[in-house]
Amino acid sequence: MFRSFPAALLSFLLLLFVGTVCSAMIVPYMGFFIVNGLGNEPWTISIYAGMVSCLAILVNRNFAGRLDGGGNAFPLIGIAAAAFLIANLVLSVAPLFWVVLSVGVLGFGISTSTVSTLFSLGGGMAERHGITRNRFNAYMRATTSTAWMVGPAISFLIADQLGATAVFKLSALLSLLWLALWWWAVPHDLRLEAKDDQTSEQGQGRLNTGLWLAAAFVFCLSTAHSLTFSALPLFYVQEVGLPGYAPGTAFSVKTFVEVFAIFSTPYLIARFGLRKSLFGVTLLAVVTIQVLASVQSYPQMLAGAAMEGLYYGLYASLGISFVQSFAPNRPARATALYWNTLMVTGILAGPAAGLIAQAYDFRTVILVASGVAGVAAIVLVLGSVSRKRHPSPS
Repeated sequence: MFRSFPAALLSFLLLLFVGTVCSAMIVPYMGFFIVNGLGNEPWTISIYAGMVSCLAILVNRNFAGRLDGGGNAFPLIGIAAAAFLIANLVLSVAPLFWVVLSVGVLGFGISTSTVSTLFSLGGGMAERHGITRNRFNAYMRATTSTAWMVGPAISFLIADQLGATAVFKLSALLSLLWLALWWWAVPHDLRLEAKDDQTSEQGQGRLNTGLWLAAAFVFCLSTAHSLTFSALPLFYVQEVGLPGYAPGTAFSVKTFVEVFAIFSTPYLIARFGLRKSLFGVTLLAVVTIQVLASVQSYPQMLAGAAMEGLYYGLYASLGISFVQSFAPNRPARATALYWNTLMVTGILAGPAAGLIAQAYDFRTVILVASGVAGVAAIVLVLGSVSRKRHPSPS
């Protein structure tokens, strides 16, 4: 599968994998650590999550501007890895809530920029080696999905066997590998290639309507996914009556199918075009979420999880290529906008799911998510109006 890739791209994917595993170990674990490890009230998680997300959005935007302006990418990746190392080292010796809200927020907030930065750089590196951006995007998405299959499982296993702070110690060790790969795999003068685009509205200083409509589409479909992600575990256990291990099994099935779906996206783009493929995937999302809301048995749950992995794997790979296609002269800005949009949906979906479930039930949350996915399809159709101004694969 990777035989056609030169060593430079393979080492780049390895760097992406290690960096994402590090993040995946910490992101889902911090809420558990704040409540179970430090004994704080559950609502305090939102303080940490909000601070980290806001900082991450600002850092992503700043780093993207530097990359698009021709800045050297090498130190930016090193700063992110070093910030992650420092946060883990400090929390290893001082596991206190005020440390989480200071050093933890700074270190983990800055370190989240790595994925956005590497996705911004990966397409250009691939093209220099004769590999299309869409194809390499698929490999990068598959790499991050695989890392997310590994990272959370490691952190919770370590916490259960060795204690809460052991996760930070292991993360600190892994971040040393991250730094070593950064020094070895990333060219020390790596920059994005400047692209002149005289027809781009962005280049003329006007609003890039197509780019923002693409971001609105990502916002809607990602919100639909985040709502189902928040509601499904409790829906399966409390309302359907499935065993407590069912949500974990469903997540494993979803991510397993997701990885294979991602690798099919270059062929979908070549056969149907980017926009038509996305529209089909969005309709599949609407149907899938309706199926998930109708689950009444364990086999139905597994089938729904497989469908969810199929639509989300396709969307995750197609979505970033879609957003990037509207800003070929500023790929880092487009990539940062994509990842920042995902962060915002993650922040909003949790409280929204809780409010809807409080007023109705968790099944209603999933039904609302299906409606939001339908809105994403409408936004995608509306975005076709700007295709002549903002050319993108169709």
